[in-house]
Amino acid sequence: MNIHQPSLDRLEHWNRTIHAICGHFDTRLAFNRSLFIGDVTLASRGGLEVATIRTNAGSITRAGNAPDTTDDGQCFLVSQRAGFSSITQGTTRLALSPGDLILMDSVGACQISPSGLIEHASLSLPRAQVLKRLGKGTPAFGKVSSKKMCGRMLHLLVDQLCRNDEPGEHDGVQGEALQEAMLSLLGSSFEGGEDAAVTAAEPGSSHLRGYVQHVIGESLGECGLTPASLALRLNISVRHLYRLFEEEGDSVCRYIQRARLQRSADDLANPFLRGESITSIAYKWGFTDSAHFSRSFRKQFDQSPKDYRVCNLMAGTGEKC
Repeated sequence: MNIHQPSLDRLEHWNRTIHAICGHFDTRLAFNRSLFIGDVTLASRGGLEVATIRTNAGSITRAGNAPDTTDDGQCFLVSQRAGFSSITQGTTRLALSPGDLILMDSVGACQISPSGLIEHASLSLPRAQVLKRLGKGTPAFGKVSSKKMCGRMLHLLVDQLCRNDEPGEHDGVQGEALQEAMLSLLGSSFEGGEDAAVTAAEPGSSHLRGYVQHVIGESLGECGLTPASLALRLNISVRHLYRLFEEEGDSVCRYIQRARLQRSADDLANPFLRGESITSIAYKWGFTDSAHFSRSFRKQFDQSPKDYRVCNLMAGTGEKC
């Protein structure tokens, strides 16, 4: 009996399913075949098809000139459900943490690089409509902001679709309505080419601190976000980064922590997220120690995370805490 046969079958099944659902992607393993994990499922959610990918592959690559079974008339909203990865399309690389939502184009070269075991969920949008909503010259690749109201609404909508485990409904009318809602929200929540070009154009200008805050706001879910990693990303010295905040009587570390606490507080007060645990919300926004999170939260808001959530959810129904 060939002991390698089960893992070989697993990889072959993965490749066949990926090609059928996502297009012609080539997979490079991070470990030997016996340790490979690769699952792909396709389910109907509210009249839309949601593909879920779970894998620990080293990389999943699509060549720009490869024959592709994916309809090049589509773009994809991709939600990072678990784990950490990076996605490169063209000359742009995005680092993804749990909770991130990005837009990907089905046209052009692309590489997904998992860091260990990851889970992605994706759904398609008509490419012509996406490009129309984004505006002329904006590439269909970038993160959906979790800072802008439209972005947060789009995050919630995709999250609810991914969490829905009820039997699928092939409701074309409902699916079209959901798709139109996503397209409408996307136009005002996308963090793509033009924003990056404008902010990066004048790295020495008085707008640099605002740009740094923008980058921090889009990176709060990364537990590895530090002054050193931030300075490297911005191509400035760590000392320069510190000075930007010291000029305002602040520090970059305190700013990052306050921003993380505020995002956590926003989620705790959100009735749509009442089923999400306090620990998972803390983790989502970059905290890795629940005890440290609770102490910092109480110091910032004069309440424990649990009491803050209860009071705000009660206030939303007109009750007093």
